[in-house]
Formats: sequence, structure tokens, C-alpha cells
Amino acid sequence: MGWIIFIIGTIGWHLGMYGMFKKAGIEPWKALVPFYNTWCIVEKTNIRKIWFWLQFIPIAGQFITIWITIIFVMHFGKFNLLHHAATVFFPFIYFPYLGFSKDVKYAGHDVVRRYQKSGSREWIDAAVFAVVAATIIRTFIFEAYTIPTGSMEKTLLINDFLFVNKLSYGPRIPQTPISFPFVHNVMPFTTTTPSYTKAVQIPYTRLPGFGPVKRNDVVVFNFPAGDTIINLPQFGSKQPYYDVLRASPYNGNRDALMADYPIHVHPMDKTDNYIKRCVAIGGETLEIRDGRVFINGQPNEIPPGSQTEYIVETNGQFFTEEFLTQKLKITEENAADIIQAYQGKANSYIMNLSPADVELVKKLPNFKSIEPAFDVVPGSVFPYTAGLNWTFDNYGPVYVPKAGSSITLTPANIDLYRRVISVYENNELVEANGKYFINGQETTSYTFKYNYYWMMGDNRHRSQDSRKWGFVPETHVVGKASLIWFSWDRGPRWNRLFKTIK
Repeated sequence: MGWIIFIIGTIGWHLGMYGMFKKAGIEPWKALVPFYNTWCIVEKTNIRKIWFWLQFIPIAGQFITIWITIIFVMHFGKFNLLHHAATVFFPFIYFPYLGFSKDVKYAGHDVVRRYQKSGSREWIDAAVFAVVAATIIRTFIFEAYTIPTGSMEKTLLINDFLFVNKLSYGPRIPQTPISFPFVHNVMPFTTTTPSYTKAVQIPYTRLPGFGPVKRNDVVVFNFPAGDTIINLPQFGSKQPYYDVLRASPYNGNRDALMADYPIHVHPMDKTDNYIKRCVAIGGETLEIRDGRVFINGQPNEIPPGSQTEYIVETNGQFFTEEFLTQKLKITEENAADIIQAYQGKANSYIMNLSPADVELVKKLPNFKSIEPAFDVVPGSVFPYTAGLNWTFDNYGPVYVPKAGSSITLTPANIDLYRRVISVYENNELVEANGKYFINGQETTSYTFKYNYYWMMGDNRHRSQDSRKWGFVPETHVVGKASLIWFSWDRGPRWNRLFKTIK
């Protein structure tokens, strides 16, 4: 349903612009070319060219694009709030009306100049309305998101610019509604100053959406373990507070850690945004065997763009530069991270490859053998229980909580669900003499309030995901990653523009 609305909206927007361009004396085919159409509007309305380029700023660029289209509509003699609201919220209906109605003419600069408000006042009003309207769109409909790391490669690449559909799972009411516009959790030009106030906070509320999170969806969510951070640029989500707390020299000593570093606690909706693939939903049991994900005992599908590490043996001849750069898309900057000499076997390398890459490697004349490279070091994964020999590639089984389901609390599972019970569902959990007390009442079981999800990066050996910090509650889900609208790597990646995310 969400895709149907998106397609109808896109067709209506461009169809209307086609008619509007024709009326404005611009070759109408130019309305159908992304970004070039706004360049034509900027030229026609005498807006300064810098505003075109500012559209490419992540997040803030949305507001600028909306403002440009409002200025264009004003040149059709449409000035009041209703016209601007229709431009923002119903362009797929309003633009075809402007473009094809015989009663609407392109009026040009003269009608804008003759309008009673001063030019500067009109531009300010349009800008303010664009900010307010775009904030509403960003909060409840869709939001731009930029891929910052390689944890989802090669499904998603660093500097892919995405649209996140918030209607898919239902938009959330902001927990912290008073915040600086256009930014997430820190002020512009700073790295540690919060962009919001905790003075007003709203309990978790989600409006109806098109359906729940489904297994294998690519989901944007608030990083659950990012509620507490070391408030320094080199820490934050790069080195999570809980990882530092567990490690030497602190070994769980919160007071000692707080004495050494500034600590900040984020509200739930202001923790950093992460993007991963949902590999298990509430009510399912997940297990990883030799790097393969199993759900309820059945192997889960392997994303075609996923990557994992392999040990590749050659005949002694290294890979050609052409093969590395053209076929595997390995650059000089990331080669050391992707290809490493393997000490356990001569002429062998640890390589991070997708299923398609594996087939390419097998066809090389210097190829001898290939085998998966498994993580064999236990103790570095959630729930960090002493004696638990789970690793990134051999993990579980783990039951993913479902709203309304119950578990029996035992010493074997309490570490898995401790944070769910005490933090995400806001209960007081006390353990004493082998017994469990929740909100002062002794109990042997617990019934979950929310649905939870297990999120993993497609780049399986280079992803900080649920294997490191556990479950993602439904309260933290932002939306579904739907479309790559732009991509950049020392220039546009043209083959990725308007690519759907699977």
C-alpha cells in the first residue's frame, strides 16, 4: 500500500510539473528529469543558484526543495496558505490542476511583485511555511537518511541517500517534541551539544501504519544501547558506553567510568539512528550456525547484497588491480580493511565478499580454494554471560520477545531479558537469593509488553548489531528504508539513483 501511494504521488507530481513547465515557457520534458527540474525552476523564478546546490544537504535539503516549489507556485498567482498547503501535502493533485486547468495561467515575476506583501515578507512567509510543513512531513511521512558506515554493504553503500517511509509501520509521536529543526540529536556545528530539551516528554505513541515490521525488512531505528553515551566525539555510538563499561579497566564500575568521562543520557527518540535488516520478529527463535541464520529451525534467506569473510587461497599470484577495482569495487582507501593476509595458510587472504563476488573469484585463473572464515572467539557478544560460548557466527538459540508472550525466568536466560524488563519496559527488577522480584513482587515468569526484533547488518563480519547489544523494541522503530534517491562516491553513482531497497 505504501508503494502504491508513493508511485501515485510521484507520477502526479511529475505530470503536474510537465503542464506547469509548459505554461511557464520551459520545455516540458525537463520537468521529468530529477534535480534538473528544480534547476529550471530556480532559473525561471530568478532564485539565487546557490539554493539549487543546497538541496543536496542531507535532511535540510528537503526543506529547500519544498521552498523552491512554493516560489514556483507563487509565480502562478497562488499566494495564500491553502495554496501553499496543497503544494506541500497534495502536489500530486494540485500540480496537475495548475498545469492543465484552463483557468490557471503562468503570471511570472510581475504578479509576485504586485502582490501586496513586500517581496522579502513573502519569501520569509514561504520559507517559514516550508520549514513547518517539511518538519511535519519528516516527522510523520518520510525522512531522508544517509548511510554513514559499511555495515549494510553491499546492499547499501556509504553515502547512499535514502528515503525512510514512516507510514510503513506507523509514524511515532515524538517523545521530545521541543527540539531544533532539521537535526537529530546534536546542534549544528557541534558534536556534543543536545539539539532538544527534556522539559516536555510524551509517552510512546504510534499512529496506525500499513503493517508491522516483517522479517527481512531493512529498518531504521533508534540505537537501543545508545541511550547512555560518553559525550565526546570519539565515543558516542562509535565506542558505546556499555562496551567501555564492560572492558578493562572499568569492568562494570560505573562510578569510575563517570569520574573519567562526561556522560549523557538520550531520550529514546534521540539516540543515534541505525539501519539494519530485521532477521527475526517477535515470537520467533533465532539461531546462527556457521554464519547462517536459522529461524525456528529453518534457514533464513541470504540477502543477495550481503557480505561475509572468506579465506581465499591462490596459486601465489595476487589479484589484478583491474579485478579488485572494476569487479569487486575495492578502492585503495578500503583495500586494507577488505583484503588481509591469512597467516594460517600460504598464499591465502581473508576477503569480505558477497555471494556474487565469490562466484567471480572462483573463475580467476589464480584461484585454488575458498572457505568461510568464522569468528571463533567467544565472550564478545550479547548477553556477555560468563561461560557462554556464543560467537558472531555460532549464536543462540534466542527467543525474540512478542507482546503478550511469557517466559519463565531462569539463571540461564535472565541476562538475555534483563534490559528488556528493566529498561525498555520500565520495571524494577531485583534478584535475591536465586529469586526474582519485579516491582516488588516475587515472580518466576514475565509477560512482555512490546514486540521486539533482531537486527543484523548484511555485512555480517563488519556490523555492530543485535549480536552485540540485543533486541530492538518496537518503541525504537523509525521506519522502513524504501528508496535510494541519490548516491555519491567522488561523484554520483548513477546506477544507484532511484533504486528500491530489498
